[in-house]
Amino acid sequence: MSAAAHVLALDLGGTSLRAGFAPLDAPAGLDAVERWAAPESAGALRDKVLALVAARRQSAALAGIGITIPGLVDGTVSRWVPNLPFLDGIDLAELLGEAGVPVAAGNDAQMAMLAEATLGAANGLDDAILLAIGTGIGSSVLAGGRIVRGGRGAACSFGWASADPSDPGEDRSGWLERQAAGRALDRLGRDAGLADGATLIEAARAGDQVASLAIHQVGAALGTTLAGAVALLDPQAVLLAGGVSEAIDVLGPPLRAALTRNLPPHLRSIEIRPGHFGPRAGLVGAAVAAGLGAEWWRVR
Repeated sequence: MSAAAHVLALDLGGTSLRAGFAPLDAPAGLDAVERWAAPESAGALRDKVLALVAARRQSAALAGIGITIPGLVDGTVSRWVPNLPFLDGIDLAELLGEAGVPVAAGNDAQMAMLAEATLGAANGLDDAILLAIGTGIGSSVLAGGRIVRGGRGAACSFGWASADPSDPGEDRSGWLERQAAGRALDRLGRDAGLADGATLIEAARAGDQVASLAIHQVGAALGTTLAGAVALLDPQAVLLAGGVSEAIDVLGPPLRAALTRNLPPHLRSIEIRPGHFGPRAGLVGAAVAAGLGAEWWRVR
């Protein structure tokens, strides 16, 4: 394939679809990234993608398509997408088959790890954990140079980790997600008489005691459950991504304290670092995957 060839990267979330083209040999060089509301049907997704492909082919060859899904993906089959249930059971390669190019599909957090492991904050590492903390919690693991996907694409879903044996559980979100994701911060903010989670974070930064205690609760939940993952996997680093990770100045101390309290001495120095690509990580990962093909998860 010539250097002029491009790939189409698609980052499909519960509320929006982002898309951008990048050179096959420079997947981080996304141009003209656009955003739309999430499609309301599989057919609407197909039509949108085919229109983008047709428009680009007027000026450049297309080598492949990479797409992230906010749920479970097995190969190119979307198995379970809580916020977009119309995709359950859909083979994305078949859905987008009229584009005439290979399709690489994966969970959004796994694609974010692909971006960080090939071009970003985990470049050169063989073992790392990524937590993408936004409205919910996405997570992925790089182990031995490969992104761990498990038997059904559901491996390493840390949002479902629990540090409360009495928790009754919930079908659509796990314990950690209910304790530490953006929705939890919004709830804690309202409980403190504030507008939302962002206001809660700002109040904690200003030294408000009630807000600081709430943030400590969130950081402790993150650190306690993350300690189990670190003990199990012994990563070289933990990467934090997503909007909530920008509050690491106030979340970091209780998170680190919980890690230290729950880990043996030889693991307590685990490095916690921010991701390089921020909210673009999934989109960059989709571009990388489009170039690598079906086995994009084999990073090294």
